[in-house]
Amino acid sequence: MAKKDALGGVPLFRGLSPNQLDLMGEAFPCRHYAPSEIIFSEGEPASGFYILLSGRLKIYKLSLEGKEQILHIIEPGEPFAEVALFSETRFPAYAETIEKSEVMFLSRNAFRQLIGNDPSIAMNMLAILSHRLKYFTRLIEDLSLKEVPQRLAAYLLFLAKRDGSNHVALGISKGQLASLLGTIPETLSRIMAKMAGQGLIVVKGRKITLLNPEYLELLAGGKQNL
Repeated sequence: MAKKDALGGVPLFRGLSPNQLDLMGEAFPCRHYAPSEIIFSEGEPASGFYILLSGRLKIYKLSLEGKEQILHIIEPGEPFAEVALFSETRFPAYAETIEKSEVMFLSRNAFRQLIGNDPSIAMNMLAILSHRLKYFTRLIEDLSLKEVPQRLAAYLLFLAKRDGSNHVALGISKGQLASLLGTIPETLSRIMAKMAGQGLIVVKGRKITLLNPEYLELLAGGKQNL
């Protein structure tokens, strides 16, 4: 895919002309990463933010015991590490590729100049940050107040809504999904098997079909038990 086409699919740059996208593709560096490659580590100085053009990566933190908690799965078109835009700070988490990925880097100063040339980009960024804040608010609520079956049901419904279909593809391993949901793979496998046994889902590898989304909605809301 041409860089201009990839940039055209980035919500942050919605409304820019093809010529502007071409100029951006020439002005900002891109790098290709292999799977399982660290882009940045927690505590490193942050001088800008990134946009994932292709591939998939995870944002996560590590406990003192080395346990991984995935905070977010970044999909193509999404920015990440935006905190670097607003203060001279350090990255608050790790970013690591899940599969082969292409990433664009925008320095703090370059992005400020970009906003000066086209203020509409600032509004796009506010919309993205608002959505991201809503996501993390829900994540904190899920991890602190909900049981694992509720978290899994909510995540499957999120994927179905995002994809517009009850046939969803995880895009990540079950181990990574367990980390995202704040549990362990054995517990996740047991809950998925129970959901399948009750006729709520069908699991084939990383492909999951939601057979009874209405019941999953009740389960996610704590109005039904598994």
